[in-house]
Amino acid sequence: MKHIIILGDGMADHAVDRLGGKTLLEYANTPNMDHLARIGRTGRLLTVPDGFLPGSEVANATILGYDMNKVYEGRGPLEAASIGYEMEPDDLALRCNIICLENGKIKNHHGGHLTTDDSTQLIDLLNERLGSDRIRFVKGIQYRHLLIIKGGNKYIECAPPHDHPNEEWRKLLIRPKKGYEQEALPTVTLLNELIIKSQDVLYDAPLNVKRRAEGKDQANSIWPWGGGYRPQMKTLSEMYPQIKRGDVISAVDLIRGIGHYAGLHNIIVPGATGLADTNYEGKTLAAIEALRKDDFVFLHVEASDEAGHDGDLELKLRTIENLDKRMVGPIFEEVSKWDEPVAIAIMPDHPTPVEIRTHVKEPVPFVIWYPGIKPDDVETYSEVSCVSGSYGMLHLTEFMNEFMKEPSL
Repeated sequence: MKHIIILGDGMADHAVDRLGGKTLLEYANTPNMDHLARIGRTGRLLTVPDGFLPGSEVANATILGYDMNKVYEGRGPLEAASIGYEMEPDDLALRCNIICLENGKIKNHHGGHLTTDDSTQLIDLLNERLGSDRIRFVKGIQYRHLLIIKGGNKYIECAPPHDHPNEEWRKLLIRPKKGYEQEALPTVTLLNELIIKSQDVLYDAPLNVKRRAEGKDQANSIWPWGGGYRPQMKTLSEMYPQIKRGDVISAVDLIRGIGHYAGLHNIIVPGATGLADTNYEGKTLAAIEALRKDDFVFLHVEASDEAGHDGDLELKLRTIENLDKRMVGPIFEEVSKWDEPVAIAIMPDHPTPVEIRTHVKEPVPFVIWYPGIKPDDVETYSEVSCVSGSYGMLHLTEFMNEFMKEPSL
């Protein structure tokens, strides 16, 4: 049996008064996910272990079966892998957002939705003005980049900028972790100096001069976070013998990095943006073609998470409906015709509620379907309905273990 996970990042949400007390998954028009819920089995999953923040790096890797207490090194090393930067033993790799500050606060975590072309000139400028033998900025995509500190200490506390919209940035500067104050202080001092210096560098960038004249958001500060060393992870093929060859399809460096260490083939789809304008059809066709030849596909869509961070209710509803209509429906329609059975799982990694605009550490709903599965009594797919699912509440790596079981047909 082949397997595909279709993951809508941040798709889960809370009940919203504007929607009559329904969650977005309850309110949205999702006939295909609802159909899979009726003919499949459902449940909920806790994706974030105790002691971890509900970041996408933690939740997605946990869904794939990794024990974060054993393999977690932060977001930076995963993104380094995805963009082809081979970390050396003394490298500290940090995710480096280019963000928008306004009136002393973080206005948004994406610098006004930077394009990759726009951010390239900013990364080049940062390297020219702030780079050295020890400090290097590495280009990623859009607002998501990498900062390498040679000899840096990973025992630091950073605030992910998407978790702190409208908060004062100075109160969120990097600190040493408790118990590591002495050894981590030089790294903390260096990183905070880079944040402050970057604001002077970026202020004068031609892109920001133009944006100021047009009244647009500034891409006016770096924000490093999620630092760590090179992780030691088994491949999925080593963990699950059913997976002889697998693929990851995502527009997000972080997810591609997880896929790299998991031993998955990275499929790049033109027009996949990580936003609501992503190439749904292209990613869908790529997933179907990958399933024809391989055993496992992890199809990741970032759009709902970005809409949640922006607090855009209407946009997030549209991203959920697009996932349903333009991905879930065509994939199910195609693979249900095949002679070789395909198991499909639909789920988010964590909720990103539009009225909070940040990730929360709460269970997510999931549905599993494959030909011959005995359905439970759940009729629709949502945070509320899946409470009654026959899988109950799964924890962490239990999902992947369940999903990869050989079914009794």
